[in-house]
Amino acid sequence: MNNTLIKGLHIIELLAHSDRPLGLTEIARHLGVAKSNVHRLLQALVELHFVIRDEAGMGYSASIKLWELGSAVLSRLDLRRHAEGWMERLMEASDESVHLSVLDRGEVVYVHKVDSPNPVRAYTQIGGRALAHCVATGKAMLAFLPDVTLLRMAASLVAATPDSIIDPERFLQEMEKVRRQGYAVNRGEWRESVCGVAAPISDGNGHVIAAVGLSGPAARFKPQKIKAFAELVREAANDIAIGLGGGDRHNALSLATRSMVAVRR
Repeated sequence: MNNTLIKGLHIIELLAHSDRPLGLTEIARHLGVAKSNVHRLLQALVELHFVIRDEAGMGYSASIKLWELGSAVLSRLDLRRHAEGWMERLMEASDESVHLSVLDRGEVVYVHKVDSPNPVRAYTQIGGRALAHCVATGKAMLAFLPDVTLLRMAASLVAATPDSIIDPERFLQEMEKVRRQGYAVNRGEWRESVCGVAAPISDGNGHVIAAVGLSGPAARFKPQKIKAFAELVREAANDIAIGLGGGDRHNALSLATRSMVAVRR
């Protein structure tokens, strides 16, 4: 195991459980580590914003970033629990596989799924990943990121299939379309002959935190079906948002849109 990493984590744990700032000498004594080593680790942790140094420079405390990370983990656990029932209903209404995804930089992570009863269906694995710009759940979340982030991402898109959208201008147009209509569509962009439809899930502050979507063989995702599926995923996304404190049925997506406008300003 990486000893430097272990020592750094021990410092974070020590500071997190302390009810007051701790000095360099005190931290070194608690951990049985040389002060020079502790000082280097503290400098790195301060730069990464896991630790803050008081104004006098004599003590160190754990930062609010630990709370943010813990809250993110808890929200994912709550998200899965709240979403499960609505995902089951969505599968029954559509007969297609249902996925719940969160965004991790340029990829989606599948945190839950409900498989279609159809023998021919889309296959994914909980904990699996996919390029966000190539799948419907990913597009549904990416569309609500700040413009500067999307511009940076647009410059380095890679293709998974011949239908993947990698042209920067076309990608940005796609993001605007998703924001406007409230749902995203994948037309064989991650796996050939596999399509998907997804909608964003927002929290009580209008921040998009996840997406729920349907996926299946392209033969079952004709234009009229996509339109019907879009209504189903939007309804499911709003219902899940309500369970997470995201407001009333018609408010969740509008909150997300308003939040996006505020960020862009």
